[in-house]
Amino acid sequence: MTRRYTLLAWTAAASTYLLIVLGAVVRITGSGMGCGDHWPLCNGHLFPPLDDIGTVIEWSHRLAAALVSVLVATLAGYTWWLKRGEGSGGGYNPGRLSYVALALWVIQLLLGAVTVKLELPPWSVILHLGAAMLLLATLLIAATPHPLTSPPVPLSTLWRGGTMIVVPLAFVTVLFGALTANLGAAAACSGFPLCNGQVWPTGGGGGGTLAHIHWTHRLLAYALAIAVTVWAVRTPGWRAKAVLGLVALQVAVGAATVLLGLPGGLQAAHVAVGAAVWAGVVLAAQ
Repeated sequence: MTRRYTLLAWTAAASTYLLIVLGAVVRITGSGMGCGDHWPLCNGHLFPPLDDIGTVIEWSHRLAAALVSVLVATLAGYTWWLKRGEGSGGGYNPGRLSYVALALWVIQLLLGAVTVKLELPPWSVILHLGAAMLLLATLLIAATPHPLTSPPVPLSTLWRGGTMIVVPLAFVTVLFGALTANLGAAAACSGFPLCNGQVWPTGGGGGGTLAHIHWTHRLLAYALAIAVTVWAVRTPGWRAKAVLGLVALQVAVGAATVLLGLPGGLQAAHVAVGAAVWAGVVLAAQ
């Protein structure tokens, strides 16, 4: 039972990760309105004619979302079945995280509908991503078996190791990255590691504001790199060190994205590695 449950949870988590990356592809290619303002239909059809690349990309994103829906609902149903005592045992406790995941998925679907109906306002896009990241974290934790006899980790230990600093910092950094991208601030800071050759970008008007948003995202990323470095040194095992490697890769991809003029492939890679950093932080924090 444990193996089946964890396999289902891992499949749901992997599908959610791919959905996040595909969502980035939708944004980067400008395909967010590829199905018009229709939801859950696409251009008024359940199976729309795929004669436009924007429609193909957006419809693929929605199909992936449908797959995640089935997996999350199945996981919640399986949890309910196990808790009835129909095959649970061996000291395995599935917990109730799958119910949390189901609630987060409902919120995610509603935010997706709002995003489409309002024609992609940045605030709803960012909330949409935030809900997806929380869903991914919930599924990853649910996929990790926790014996009934396993004692909780003392809060003081988490503080000393830095886990309770790294986790929220990683989440905020990812969301600020989404804000930077969706407000069109990605191009506001040229050069690396500084912003337009300045420690703090100056300049008035909307351009200055966008540069500040971009620079804030970079500062958060630098702070995360430092925090994860300390965390990896103070945390036994290889997981935190693997996260440090992902953070280093993410910084390199981010730098290349800026220096090469924001090519779409690198933008997608930046989102993919960023989501992997978040997933790694969640797994290493357990």
